[in-house]
Amino acid sequence: MTPDLPTFAASGREKATKAGKSDAVRGRPQASSREMLQEAAFELFLENSYAKTTVEQIANRAGVSRNTFFNYFAGKSDVFWVDLDDSLALLGDALAGPGAASVMSSIHEALLETGRHFGPSRVPWALTQYALIGSVHELQSSAITRLAAHARLLDEYIARRAPLAGEATARAAAYAILGATIAAAQTWANAGTMRGGFEPYLDEALTPVCRAFAPLVDG
Repeated sequence: MTPDLPTFAASGREKATKAGKSDAVRGRPQASSREMLQEAAFELFLENSYAKTTVEQIANRAGVSRNTFFNYFAGKSDVFWVDLDDSLALLGDALAGPGAASVMSSIHEALLETGRHFGPSRVPWALTQYALIGSVHELQSSAITRLAAHARLLDEYIARRAPLAGEATARAAAYAILGATIAAAQTWANAGTMRGGFEPYLDEALTPVCRAFAPLVDG
């Protein structure tokens, strides 16, 4: 399938980016943010490819210094994962609530609550533009690190709520849930411009996994 053109979260952000570029040309300070650096990076990745784009070029396009870039990101590959990083915080907040009596139902609902924040115009760029990125070990490594953090959060939650389930069962459930979430994200991204929100895809993928593990975890 041909990758979608990159979609930004809101027209206001696009206007802010254009205004910021204009200000930079006139020599006035430009307001910097994670999102503006991310959008500058995506523009350059499309123009020059990921491999040929440098942090300096991204900072220059956004109208900020190289040091400012590193105030927001540890490296170039991190610009892909703003939404994924935010989702970890959202999921943590959702799991911190009282939750349902069933551990697996609580996780299911917490993930759906997190998924509601992702609409058709807020799709992680790496999911729709991977063909333009190519096989990049740095990018893959940064993704794995973040996915492991999500799995650890789920694992610890299960172990805390259902200590009798056992360490191996808790970990297996966490990784199965994460696998279902990844499958849902890929299906959602591949659905194209008519994809709608992420939540229905997530619910479809999570339901059988949560049901399968419920007797092992909640029992």
